[in-house]
Amino acid sequence: MTATGAGPGPDSAPGPGSAPSSGSGRSTGPGPERDGSGTPPGGTAPGERRLHPVTPLRRAWAPIAIAVGWVVHDLDQAQKWISALTLTHALLGLLVVVPAAASYGFLSWWFTHFAVTDTELRIRTGLLFRRTAHIRLDRLQAVDVTQPLLARVIGVAKLKLDVIGTDAKDELAFLGNKEARELRAELLARAAGIAPESARDVGEAPARQLARVHPRTLAVAILLLAGVWAGLAAAAGVTAVIWAFSGSPWPALAAAIPSMGAFWAASAGRYITEYDWTVGESPDGLRLDHGLLDRAHETVPPGRVQTVRIVEPLLWRRRGWVRVELDVAGSKNTVLLPVADRDTAAMVIARVLPGVDVPAVAGALRPVPRRARWCVPLWWRGYGFTAGGPVFAARQGLVSRTLSLVPHAKVQSVRLRQGPWTRARGLADVIVDTGANKSVAARLRDAAEARAVIRAQADRSRTGRREALPDRWMTGR
Repeated sequence: MTATGAGPGPDSAPGPGSAPSSGSGRSTGPGPERDGSGTPPGGTAPGERRLHPVTPLRRAWAPIAIAVGWVVHDLDQAQKWISALTLTHALLGLLVVVPAAASYGFLSWWFTHFAVTDTELRIRTGLLFRRTAHIRLDRLQAVDVTQPLLARVIGVAKLKLDVIGTDAKDELAFLGNKEARELRAELLARAAGIAPESARDVGEAPARQLARVHPRTLAVAILLLAGVWAGLAAAAGVTAVIWAFSGSPWPALAAAIPSMGAFWAASAGRYITEYDWTVGESPDGLRLDHGLLDRAHETVPPGRVQTVRIVEPLLWRRRGWVRVELDVAGSKNTVLLPVADRDTAAMVIARVLPGVDVPAVAGALRPVPRRARWCVPLWWRGYGFTAGGPVFAARQGLVSRTLSLVPHAKVQSVRLRQGPWTRARGLADVIVDTGANKSVAARLRDAAEARAVIRAQADRSRTGRREALPDRWMTGR
């Protein structure tokens, strides 16, 4: 995998540029006073476009955020300064701050341009220090459309781009809703190798719905998560203990606020984020649409999925529910299905990992030897492993079970791990590393079996890479 140079997106603060990275998917560098077309600073070169005119309102908050940060950093000095402030000084300050914020927002928007060429998406930013990001289209993994609540009201959207080798997503914020979808379709078409003169006419690929999570099902599933209620009970207990020992509610409140924030994120926050979760299939890949307040339209690119995890919390098993998570190289999309029945989950996983029969893989799992109970008492029963099919599959967990599936073609390396205690019992762990910088371990295997698996895994990986489908978009067009 080629490393990608870091650089600013369109919302990055201007600063000194760095030399472009050779062979990277995204490179940045300082721009000259005039580009190759002779366009003056702030002008629009042929083929370049500006963001939506509402963007300055978003960026105008930057100076205000700096002022708020200064106040929070030095509360005592800010309090003294505010107490000495007169009405006249306050009005004069507003007359300075408001135009300055408005000017900053307008100028940052005016000097931001983007253009789509045959091979890259080019984003120019900066007033004093010009920077240009070159995002190679053949390195694009996904192009997502997100709409925060206010953006949905205004009718604009944010375009987020996943590029191989970058940790953070580049983005174009904001574009008109229609323009964002048209640009997304054009980028995907060009990334798929469609001729530039035809890319704009391709349009958005049609999608067929595979699964939809009903809001009531999601709410019940979250309420049945034991960890949510355990966290709430622990927060309440710690708060009560601190209050009892301190004799004051303020230390208890200071401890309760982050605990309640974590409880909110795991319950109501999760419901808001995963509300109306829909999985659709299109030539672009699997499309994920979700969100109650902020609506997100994400794409799982084909061929980039490194690991799929099937999670079964204890209280979900009687209902036959599972959660499907995934690791995608270079992407932060980690959820495929927040909750679904086993048949639906197996059907969706078969679209992500062609040829994988989840029930057959689960039935082929081999338990660990009984002597493993001396290494992990009781919990040893939750471990299982198989690598005979199209995936390296490892199960772990007794209360909350997790089955990890790694296609043989995605295994980057395999290693054996033995501690003194496991070595004395003739056991070893087999660990595979994937392209998403994650690892999956088959725990407590017989040592002879583990060595045989390591020797065989290299052949499985070579065969898997030779037979893998191409990592291209729109192969069905």
